[in-house]
Amino acid sequence: MAGKAFSTLTFDGGGGARLTAYRWDPVGEPTGVVQLAHGMGEHMLRYEGFAEALTAAGLVVYGHDHRGHGASATSPDALGVLGPGGWLQLVEDMYRFTVLIRGNHPGLPAGLVAHSMGSFAAQQYLLDHSAGVDAVVLTGTSLLDQLEPAFDLDQPLDLAALNAPFEPARTGFDWLSRDEAVVDAYLADPKCGFGLDLPATKEMFAAGRRMADERAVAAIRHDLPVALVSGDQDPINGQGALLHLLAQRLRDAGLTDVTLRLYPGARHEVLNETNRDEVVAGIIEWLKLRLG
Repeated sequence: MAGKAFSTLTFDGGGGARLTAYRWDPVGEPTGVVQLAHGMGEHMLRYEGFAEALTAAGLVVYGHDHRGHGASATSPDALGVLGPGGWLQLVEDMYRFTVLIRGNHPGLPAGLVAHSMGSFAAQQYLLDHSAGVDAVVLTGTSLLDQLEPAFDLDQPLDLAALNAPFEPARTGFDWLSRDEAVVDAYLADPKCGFGLDLPATKEMFAAGRRMADERAVAAIRHDLPVALVSGDQDPINGQGALLHLLAQRLRDAGLTDVTLRLYPGARHEVLNETNRDEVVAGIIEWLKLRLG
């Protein structure tokens, strides 16, 4: 049974930012709560179908538009602009939202599902706030310290450059999904397709170097379950190679429940892939086992 329509709320981010968020409720009392974090150059309402699948499983779902994204951007010209110290503020925004969510649902186990840029922010969140959540799923994720040498950080990020493995391609964003309707909807959405401003891009990669620090990663709570979910054709993680390295770093740091799932043929947006039903069902099964 599908959950109710979403409601909209706002909360205060750092530096005076006012962020727009969404809530999806299940029918009946929830058994857990899940926080979603979207990727770069998109917005939370692209995850409505996934949120509804989670509510159908009895979970209440929250997600917000990151600063500089979606309804949290102050104008169309502000898309991708995070402001001074914006990347670190974006990471802390996620934790601020966790505190708000847990205050609304005391006693409920809480999961975090974060995609792509949201997953990079989630990795950094966990270095300092792993007690905030009870289970974490990272989709379309990678290791920024390994990706950094491949980018010219004196230039804005060109997301279309990730399309190289799929050339000749139908569009510049075929790397997102094999589902042409998903790619076309992304291209037609005025709130999709942009990168971060240059200062925020540099801050993101600089902050990502902490994931190469064994002592920093060892600060993550060792009993925190983490799932890494990706397509084996995702250019963000080198077709899975960097996902295996991330899993090994977490295990070496002492985490005892690290799951890695690579879906053959799938690309970056596994939640929007042609086998999305299989991916979503697997994530829900994993979350429900960990959230009790």
